[in-house]
Amino acid sequence: MITTKENRVTRFSIRATNRQKEMISRAAQRSNMTISEFVLENSLDAARALELDNAHFVVSREDYEAFLKKLDEPPRTIPALRQLMSDPTSIDVPNN
Repeated sequence: MITTKENRVTRFSIRATNRQKEMISRAAQRSNMTISEFVLENSLDAARALELDNAHFVVSREDYEAFLKKLDEPPRTIPALRQLMSDPTSIDVPNN
């Protein structure tokens, strides 16, 4: 939920169908938020995700070469992980 103490001075106005507004209203209620809080919080989440998807890192050639070398190495075996991945799960169905 939004917990900022910053003054909110900018307004957004969006158009939606009745069906869209009802769906958003139900989701906001289930999230214990007002419609405004719900729309703002979820819009910010989507904006953050897009920003992260478009982020890039600047590294030295030396670091980049070391990174590529690590990618080319064969994966190391982690016994606990191998065991975890070979144990049956609750969705495994026995073959009959």
